[in-house]
Amino acid sequence: MPAYNAESTLEKTFNEIPFDIVDHIVIVDDKSSDSTVKIAHKLGIKHIIIHDKNKGYGGNQKSCYNKALELGSDIIIMLHPDYQYTPQLIHSMAYLIANDVYKVVFGSRILGKGALKGGMPIYKYISNRILTFFQNILMNNHLAEYHTGYRAFSSEILKTVNYEKCSNNFVFDNQIIAQICNKGYEIAEITCPTKYFPEASSIKIKNSIIYGLGVLGVSLNYFFHKIGLKKYKILCD
Repeated sequence: MPAYNAESTLEKTFNEIPFDIVDHIVIVDDKSSDSTVKIAHKLGIKHIIIHDKNKGYGGNQKSCYNKALELGSDIIIMLHPDYQYTPQLIHSMAYLIANDVYKVVFGSRILGKGALKGGMPIYKYISNRILTFFQNILMNNHLAEYHTGYRAFSSEILKTVNYEKCSNNFVFDNQIIAQICNKGYEIAEITCPTKYFPEASSIKIKNSIIYGLGVLGVSLNYFFHKIGLKKYKILCD
């Protein structure tokens, strides 16, 4: 659980986690200014990592995955503690990996009508669709979206790709997808309802534009790497 100022939603998210199949909860606090860490302790979460400085969304994920692998986890699921994604899909996502159907599963807000019904701002929805359209062309893929924060991985994936080479900011999500695709893995998607409300984390318009340009840069670099025009360092072993 990559956390940043999640005091108002952490407990609600935690209470819906299906502990019949979840062995470990790892929460990484990226130098929150609220009581996120205090609440995590109150909930009895054993594996709490506190960054002494803000490392960014990608840097937070790196700490999460490093700890999950250290614990010997077979299936690793990134769940945001802001209650934007429902923990009730953990069973379904883990099932596909546990039964060796797929090695990676994404909870997609775009499949079905979950995004707009959940309150996704229309500008975010449109930009999501436009970016995904170009990404599918450049990366020779057929994903419904590349921008969901709800992701499940077999440990094999995180041991195979070098996610430490990826950015520490929001473009990390798309860079690790590029690494996964470069290794020849297929990504499964399941329909995921989502919730947008004031306490849920969200990128502001300015940062959304910066993120969008970064995403296009990742896709173009991936394309040029695959056709042999240039080497993309995050894809080089």
